Amino acid sequence: MKRHNLLSTSIKCALITAAATASNSVLAQDEQATKIERVEVTGSRILREGAIAPAPVTVISGEQLINTGAVNIGEALNNLPALGNTYSMANSGRFIGTAGLNILDLRNMGTDRTLVLVNGKRHVSSSAGSQAVDTNTIPSVWVERVEIITGGASAVYGADAVTGVVNFILKDNIEGMDFSVTRGFADLNSYNNEKATFSYGSNFDNDRGNAAFAIEYSGQDSLNALDHPWTSTSFSSLPNQAQTDENKNSADFPDDILTPNAGYYAINDAGVYALEDPTKYINSFNADSSARDLYIGNNADLYSCAECDFFNLGQFEEIQPEFERYNVNFKVNYDVTDDLNVYFDAKYVNSQGESIGQPAFFFFDDENSIKIDNPYLDPTIKARMQEEGVDSIMVNRMMSDLGRRVENNTRETTRFVTGLKGTVFEDWELDTSVVYGQTDLERKNGANMILANYFNALDAVEDADGNVVCRSAAAQADGCVPVNIMGFGAPSQQAIDYINTVSVGTSTIKQTVVSGSLANGAIFELPAGYVGVAFGAEYRKEESETKEPDNAEGTFFNALGEDKGSFNVREVFFEATMPILTDLPLIQDLVFDTAVRHADYSTIGEATSWKLGLDWTVNDELRVRVTQSAALRAPNISEVFGAASQTFYNVEDPCRAENIANLSNAATRTANCAALGVASDFNSGYDSASLDGLTSGNRDVKGEESTSTTVGIVYQPEFLDNAVLTIDYWEIDLENAIDTIDAQEILDRCVDSATGIDNQYCNLITRDANGEISLIQNSVLNVAGQKASGVDFELGYDFEALEGSFKTRLIGTYLIERKDYPFQDDPSSYIEYAGTTGEAKWQTNLSVTYAMDNFFSTVETRFISEVDLYTNVDLASNSNPSNQMSYGKYFITDMTVGYNFDSGLGVKVGVDNLFNRKLPYGSRGTSAGSASYDNIGRFGYINLSYSL
Repeated sequence: MKRHNLLSTSIKCALITAAATASNSVLAQDEQATKIERVEVTGSRILREGAIAPAPVTVISGEQLINTGAVNIGEALNNLPALGNTYSMANSGRFIGTAGLNILDLRNMGTDRTLVLVNGKRHVSSSAGSQAVDTNTIPSVWVERVEIITGGASAVYGADAVTGVVNFILKDNIEGMDFSVTRGFADLNSYNNEKATFSYGSNFDNDRGNAAFAIEYSGQDSLNALDHPWTSTSFSSLPNQAQTDENKNSADFPDDILTPNAGYYAINDAGVYALEDPTKYINSFNADSSARDLYIGNNADLYSCAECDFFNLGQFEEIQPEFERYNVNFKVNYDVTDDLNVYFDAKYVNSQGESIGQPAFFFFDDENSIKIDNPYLDPTIKARMQEEGVDSIMVNRMMSDLGRRVENNTRETTRFVTGLKGTVFEDWELDTSVVYGQTDLERKNGANMILANYFNALDAVEDADGNVVCRSAAAQADGCVPVNIMGFGAPSQQAIDYINTVSVGTSTIKQTVVSGSLANGAIFELPAGYVGVAFGAEYRKEESETKEPDNAEGTFFNALGEDKGSFNVREVFFEATMPILTDLPLIQDLVFDTAVRHADYSTIGEATSWKLGLDWTVNDELRVRVTQSAALRAPNISEVFGAASQTFYNVEDPCRAENIANLSNAATRTANCAALGVASDFNSGYDSASLDGLTSGNRDVKGEESTSTTVGIVYQPEFLDNAVLTIDYWEIDLENAIDTIDAQEILDRCVDSATGIDNQYCNLITRDANGEISLIQNSVLNVAGQKASGVDFELGYDFEALEGSFKTRLIGTYLIERKDYPFQDDPSSYIEYAGTTGEAKWQTNLSVTYAMDNFFSTVETRFISEVDLYTNVDLASNSNPSNQMSYGKYFITDMTVGYNFDSGLGVKVGVDNLFNRKLPYGSRGTSAGSASYDNIGRFGYINLSYSL
């Protein structure tokens, strides 16, 4: 592209330099440069000399992102110490509608608080009701680099940049053809993946224009837990048989022992019931519906046992989901004048993620009972029922033979960007753009049990002709097919077809952004240097609508509300950088930065964000940078307009006798449970299954506010060429955090209140006549707070040796604190997550790259320090819950070796998890925290590429 403006030409050169470097925030300066080089860096709209970032910025090149066996760039980014594994391939299926999503989470403070940009512009969400961007929508073949800024950046970019910004910088002008194919295979299991990319671009009209397109495909197979030797073993926490009343508070005698080859015996896929002894669920069925007794061994509690006839629930857990993605991108830009360039980008992304979970199940549900006149009932069992004087048996059962519940999510994302950028009025940089994006989601839930049909089918009788039919005449008229659940495989296909349905829900997400800005990096000169300013305005509208299927009500699937809402925001912003001092002892340069952004939301009204910063260059070797900022996050659509939806909570009833017995001071809870009508000997295991809940948005919810502080140094020693060290302290305080009250917190605060049960928490809980919790209600509120702080550090050193060149880079984070205040008005009560699973105190990434002529090789090692499995709150109520209290230190190494032929052909072979580092004991790597650990094992791949 022709550019005659000298400043624009220098920007282009500086960006090329930025892409080649591996250092954090510091770029080498060309000693031969005859003009000032100014570039735009994430965190500021003002062009600056070199890449002097006003805040800590970590830069990852596009080449580094694809130097892995993972088929999407989000997986590679999640390995960085600053990012949590909240949504990765291994754990994305934990929630409804999220299978296949890869969403970034800076500092583990929530995905909604991380702003993801593409070329400095917003991107449409892939998750209904939120602003969360799926990194699968970004074309990896065009990524030049990713810049990650820590701390609030709302003053520059607007809402959501509470914990920071991840900015994907795409390549500008694409020339030539690039083709790449990657295929990978696991060593220990059947998992494999593949990826193919094609990119072509060319200049036109005497290099005034450039047009390019790219096509990308990636996919991976699903992997079941039982198909991997690391995850096939079933574990269960069983009571410590060596514990007594005398030693129960000793750390040497924990309450539970994590036991291998153990699991539930009180439920399986054949059916379990209690007959002679109503407290012992040790009766089951053979495949022909005859009786079978379960062996529970010598190490068992009320529901689980070890080395016995347990049921391995791991068969219902996919540790990697099936996933496919198609990404098509087009871009064109043209110099309408020597100083102005018009551009247009378009994309279409189709991603398909599958989540296969548990089948429908019944666990201590009185409705799931077999009556004594059921014709499928084995005569011997019927005789025993008559002897015991019972007319029905309640059956606990996993409905595996009715089919596992499958969720298929298909997302189609389209996005268009058009704009005009360049130099106007000789020295002002103009950037105007219009962005429109839309994501359409279809969520298909199969093997969804229609409860009314199931219970009609279960209640089978024999008619006058000896035929087995449904008892209800009305159900018969509607086509009821009786079902036999006594024994695995007993249900007929006709009954399965009658009982199950497929439910399809859809969502549409739309985003419109119109923005314009002007920037001048040298508007006028002060004694210490040039003053730079940027200002502009932006209009943004977000829309989201979810439609739930009519046939979902009354099924095993959650009864979800139909969310529909939108908001718009009008914003103006200003930014300035001013040199204060220069060429003084210990002050080579001292620059002051400031930014302010005022927004007017249709939902929460007016809000202002700001930033202050100092950049102090001590000498040629040392720089000090300090920032203080206030950031804003407006509530997203689901938080404001979310309709009441059914959910399920995994909680422990605090009124159960065994939970009260574990307390050091149980008087208050005992009295309050009694006041609720719960018997003193109440110890039902009903809460082993999830409990019903309702959660909703809140039209009165307000915006979140955060303050961020960073203090850091950049050190480039003169005695060691091409070496750089950065150390940055960061602190983020979040107030008025939008959150729901934790369900367990609701239950505990209800019965642990010193003023009795007349409180707001007890009002959210419904108990039935048996004292069991039947419903927990919840909605979002501005009640919570968070505080996180830590130290990021990076060491880079490039040198020549062994007839080639080495590039080394160490990135690390020391997490000082990560406190979550469920109620911000009570700062003495908090959950400390620093040092727990997924939020290790120490995390580092070390990479060493060697290149000689056309040969190259990279070795990367990731380290996670030991983490606790229990928080301070967990241990406050019970100091010795288990024999496994932590996961140990974790090292994992990846390696690639490749050669680029002069013909344009490239060959690369890589191995992820080179030394086959196992998962922590008892883990499958599928939770929000344990996804930090690789659950595939040694994984080899080969990449063939061709460039022309």
